[in-house]
Order: sequence, then C-alpha cells, then structure tokens
Amino acid sequence: MECSSSPNVLSGKKKRQNEAPSAQEDVKRRKTEEEGYEDLQSRAGSSAKVSVRLDRLQQPITVAQLMELLHFAALGKSRGIKQPSWCRLHHQRKISRINVAIVDGVTQSLFYNHYLSMVHLRSIYSTRITFTPSDDVASDIFSLEVPEVDFLSLSASEEALHEALRNHPVITMFGTQRRGLTAYMLSQQQMIKNHYPVKGLPGFEDFMCTDSNVCASDDSPLYGLDCEMCQTMKGNELARVSLVDSNGNCLLDELVKPQNLVINYLTKFSGITAAMLRPITTTLRDVQAKIRTLLPDNAVLVGHSLNNDLKALKLIHPHVIDTALLYRKEHGQKFKLKVLAEVVLKRRIQTEDQRGHNPTEDALAALDLARYFIRTGPLQVVELHLEDLWGWSLEESPNYTPDPTPSYRFADILQSLSRPVAFLGKRSYVDLDLSRQRWYRSDKEMLFCFRNQTSHLFLSVLRFSSFSNHLKENYVHRLHQQQLYHNVSAVLRDMCTVFAGPFPANFSKREVKRLFGCCGPVHKVQMWNTGVRIHAKVEFQMLEGATLALEVLNGFSVSGQIIKVQRPVKESMLDLDLNLDALMCDRVNSNQLYVSRLTQDVAEGLNVSATVNGRLPGWKPDGYHPGRQTNGLLQTSKVNGKQLHPWTTAPDLSEESLRETFSPFGSIKSVTLPRIHARHACIEFESSDSKHAALGSSQDLLKNGYPTWPSITPPHLHSWVGMATSRKTQDEEEEAMDEQRADSFNYDGTQRNQEVSLLNKLDRRLSRVFNSLPDGTLSVVLLLGHNSRGCDHPGLCFLEVKNGF
Repeated sequence: MECSSSPNVLSGKKKRQNEAPSAQEDVKRRKTEEEGYEDLQSRAGSSAKVSVRLDRLQQPITVAQLMELLHFAALGKSRGIKQPSWCRLHHQRKISRINVAIVDGVTQSLFYNHYLSMVHLRSIYSTRITFTPSDDVASDIFSLEVPEVDFLSLSASEEALHEALRNHPVITMFGTQRRGLTAYMLSQQQMIKNHYPVKGLPGFEDFMCTDSNVCASDDSPLYGLDCEMCQTMKGNELARVSLVDSNGNCLLDELVKPQNLVINYLTKFSGITAAMLRPITTTLRDVQAKIRTLLPDNAVLVGHSLNNDLKALKLIHPHVIDTALLYRKEHGQKFKLKVLAEVVLKRRIQTEDQRGHNPTEDALAALDLARYFIRTGPLQVVELHLEDLWGWSLEESPNYTPDPTPSYRFADILQSLSRPVAFLGKRSYVDLDLSRQRWYRSDKEMLFCFRNQTSHLFLSVLRFSSFSNHLKENYVHRLHQQQLYHNVSAVLRDMCTVFAGPFPANFSKREVKRLFGCCGPVHKVQMWNTGVRIHAKVEFQMLEGATLALEVLNGFSVSGQIIKVQRPVKESMLDLDLNLDALMCDRVNSNQLYVSRLTQDVAEGLNVSATVNGRLPGWKPDGYHPGRQTNGLLQTSKVNGKQLHPWTTAPDLSEESLRETFSPFGSIKSVTLPRIHARHACIEFESSDSKHAALGSSQDLLKNGYPTWPSITPPHLHSWVGMATSRKTQDEEEEAMDEQRADSFNYDGTQRNQEVSLLNKLDRRLSRVFNSLPDGTLSVVLLLGHNSRGCDHPGLCFLEVKNGF
C-alpha cells in the first residue's frame, strides 16, 4: 500500500465552504449514524464484511462477545439472532463458512514487538481489536449456548426427518435449510433443461438480452412477470404483459399488437378480444425496451412457468425464479398458479366470473409465492401444506425420532442444520464429540490436512500450539514473555515522547502543555532546568501527537525564543522510521486521517512565518519519510514585534465543522471525537484516495489551523497506549526499563533468533490458512494472550471476511 499523497485538490477556505456537503449527503450521514456507522456503499454491493466503530475498537472483547458475532454469522436475523453489540456484520447471508485460528501463548505485546516481521497477519486482516485472555476458547466456541434462537426456523437434519419428507420432491431438490433467494434461482443448465431462452443457444438469435452483467445476490430485488398470448399464423404471440415490483406496484401493464394475423384470441384465458387490440400500436420491441429500462442490472424475474412468458417477449434474462419449479410435484408435474395461490396465499385468482386472466394479478401472485417460499423455507412449506397440496399424510414411523429437548449449544445447532463442525490441533480437552476432533502432532501436519478438507467444513477451529510449546520448554523465554508487556509499553511511551526547548525563563509546565496540546492530547510534561536554559519532556497520549509536534513546532518562536523539538535518543528508537511507515500503511489505518486544532496564535504564527532558505513552511524534501527530523524547516519567527501566546485556548472541534472542511476531498464514513471539548479527531474516509487527497492539501489546511497526519496509532490501541503512559512514575519507569532490557533484550542471541523464526513461520502458516479458505468465509485469528502471576496480558482478535482476497 502506498503512502504517497495525492495532488493538491483544494486551495483556501473559500473553496471548502463552497463545496460543503449537499443536503442529500447530510441525510446519508445521519442515516449511517442511526444504523451504527454502516457502510452505505457496501449495502449496494454483494460482499460481506465486518465493521467496528472507532470508539468501540478501543475496548477489549471477551469470548462471549466474539461468540455474538459467530452466532449471528452462522444463523442471522432469520433465525432470531441479533447483530452483535460491539460490531456489525454486513450481508450476513453471504457468509458461507467460519474459520477460527487460535494461537496459544502469543500476546498483543509480542505481536507489536515483532510488528515488522508479522507481514501477512497485519496486511490481510482489516479489523483488529484487543482480546481478553481465556483458557478454554476452543471449548467455548463449540459449547456456548445460542441465546434466543428460533428453533421453529431451524431445519431438521436429514437423519431426523420422516421418511416421507426425506423423499419429498421439494426436500430432495432444495434440502431442509432456509436460504436466500439465490439458492432458488435457476442455473443456466436448469434453464436449458426447462426450455428457457438462453443467450448463444440456437433458436434464440433474434431474442433481446436485458444485458444484466451484474451477479444477483440475496439482496437483489424481485419482479413479478406475466404475459397473455394470442394464437397467430406463426404460433402464440404476445398480446399483453404485466410487470410488478417487490412492493406489489404495477410498473407495466400493456396491450401489444401481434406481428402476424391473429386466428384465435384465446379470450377464455387471455381476456383479450379483437376490439381491444384494434387501436393498439404498441409493438413487441416497444415493451422489450420498456422492460429493459425498468429492470435494474441485478433484478430477479419471478413467474409461473416463466419460460413461456420470456419466449413470448423474445427476451433473455439470466436471473429467474420459477414458482412452478419451486412447488414441485412428482414426476415433473406442476401445480397450477390458481391452486397455489388459493392454498398457500389464501387468495382467489382466475375466477370463473372474470373474463380471462389478469396478468397483473397473476404476476403478483407468483411474486408472493416466491417470497413466501424463501421466507418460510422448503421444509416448513412442505410441512404446512403437505396434505393440502401434495395429498400426503405422515404416519408414525420408527425412523422418526424428534428430540424432545433441543440443545442450544452452538455446535449442536450447526450439526442439526447439517453444517459440519470440527476441531483440529494438538490433543486436548474440547467440549465436542470425539468424532469431530482431529488431533495432530504438529502445526505443520494440521495445516496440511486442513487445506485438503476445508471446503467440507462449515465451522472449523484450528489451534496452533508450537510457539506455546516453545515457551513452556524455555524458562528464559517465559521470563521474557512475562516482562514483554512492560517493555512494549515503554517503547510506546518513547514513541509518544518528544524533548523540546530551550524555553524562556518564565515559561511554565502548564504553558508547555497547552502549546503542545495543539498537536494532540498531552499525557505528561516534565520540566528540566539545567541552570542555564529550560527544556521539557512532553509525553503524548497518541503517536500522532509526537509526530505532529516535530512537524509543526520544531523551530517555533516562543516569545522570541526559537525552540527545537526532537525525539529521544534511545535503543528503542533505532527502528522508529520503519515502524511509523509500517503503521501508517497498516490496513487498519488505510482510510484514517488524524486531525488536530491549533490555537489562534500558533496558527497565525505559522501563517506569517518567513521562508527559510528560500523554502515555504510545510515544504518536505525529496525522500522525506514520516518520523524523521526535518532539521527546523518549519520555522516561525517574531514578526513586527508580535509575540505568540500559546496559552490561548484552541477552538473545539465539531463533527459538523470537520465534515464541512474535509468532505470536499471525498466521502467521509465517520468522524470520531474522543470527548465533547475535543482538540483532535480521527476522520475515516470511504477510500484511501480521499485521505491522500486531504494530505496533499496539508499546507492549506495547516494555514487554517488544521494540522493533519496519516493515522499511526492502531484504532484498538488508543486505550492501551494510555494505560502504558500512566502505569508508573518516572523513576519507576527508568528502573523497569533497565531491568527489562537485562532480562528481555539481552538474552542469548540464538534464543532470540529462534523466537523470531517461530513467529515468522507462524505468520506464514496463518497466511496459508486464509488463502485456502473459500470466498465468503468469516476468518478469525485469536492471539490468546498470556496469564502471568495473576496478571492478564491482553491478546488480539483479527477479523476479515474473505471476498476474492
């Protein structure tokens, strides 16, 4: 992923005001907020995905909360399961499988300590959230009960079905599970078998295609179609056509002039007479064009024996549902539409007192029959209408043994739906039938076997234990693991820290905090007086604050005193540039932009600043990399004797002002403000191009008091960084750092290399697991964290739905 900025697309405040969001965009924004920050664009697409609000990413999740997601992914709203409380799963019906990879012994600290090495894990998964450690995750996944599941909507397993139902033509064709509408669409082979017009087949060369190149999905709209024909010298020809939408509205009801001489109007069935057609000038080509205009690209046509209607229309459409083939009879026989409407819909159509059929009425009946079948499911349709439609009755049979006490366990519910589940890993206790457990001696062997059978499993749980085994065998590594959390916290503090000075003699700690607060929330300021000059150590709560301070305040004039801002010189800073580059290009930050607000005096100081060595403030040299010193290129001096007063309060940020300022760069998905009186915010754009466009205009934004920077801190890490920066006093921190380096970083080089090698191997194996999953799989990776001396070191949960990745 590239981190380069796009060309400047904006100049000046006036243009931003003129390009404020339209009323329609404002309505969309409010709608997004009401629906839990749901991505509006994704609702028009066909891919499932997981989204978590930025503020919710800062709170860890438990096993129970993870199971909310897995339960909803597997069962959905149709079976009474609600959306998870902490995230949203969009297009749940597109989820075809669930895979969970559990990694023992790896903590969040270990991941970030080896962040640069974990290339695949951090690049594949777009959602990352802190995970609370748990000892029995694998067992919990299978055994935790599904709350408030609707058992009436759960299809029985094939083994538990009565023999008569098991051999029923509807069950034989569609199974017992309730599915989305795409499961009942005719495939091209089925269309050919049932004599539908298909593009490219002989006999349909002069048929018009609807040019529907978009694949239909379970969210595609349904349209009912019905035609009436007259008999001409060339056979049956179209005489009337009706089209209704999914709301039952009639979009089209037209009489059509047959091209050839009519020899029989078939008035008894069509209701059409010679007098009705005499003044009609509408042709077949006219209604073909109207239908093509009315149907969206992903429309699904519904009709009863729809092949005859499409032939009469001389129209080819690839997405069809035929109600005559949904409600199947034995030996290929078909129910009449009139019978199905009366029995299933309790609706009378085609009555004797009518003069012929009403195609609008018939089209709506077919549409309602299809919607009823999809909503109810094949098994319940058969059970409810078995005697009325098919004339069957169920007799008691020894093969029919319903379970009087259904189990609410997740694994049991999935197996009742004929969805295979399995645990793969090293032999251990998992609350699952032994026939569903597969034990392997090594992670390598487990991965090889899994990749050969993944397509047969709906829920698969893999447990990687090689790294955990290594920790158990090595006491030095165990000590390293116990102290790693404090070490990574100290490194994060160093990355959030800058040293600044010299300051004027009367400059206080409070004034330093307010000055640097323009770049981001300041956690702590420590003043150092050398006896000659005054300096300060400023510790920010977020990585972006320290980075912006280097860019905005380095070389700034405070009461005529030029201050220098620099990073601490420590061992932990050796790979700072690489870490910041990687964090900015991280998938979880790809569309995120960090924005702060300057005080009026600081903004004016930057605006009136003179050029330095012939270059304007904000200029960045070729080869510039984030995190590196700019050697005072952003300098501001006292102009006309005016002194800057950094204690001036910066105006609060608001969502409205931020959307007004940044929406011209592209569609904004969300704006996150940490509190009511906020001085910084995170803007999430719909695309990374919009973020880069805003960065390309950073100089103009800076002049108007908005310093910007690509988001660096992973969204889930905000609270963790805050906890790291407030854990100890300064003296305790330094002492702990020395102890950590002695025990952690200075252990034998061979052992450290072995740790890196194991993590690299683990990263590659997790990548192979993901690559072997079919599209539509919800993939979860759990780094379980670590329990040490009663202290829980947090783990990580990675989430991604594979969609042609």
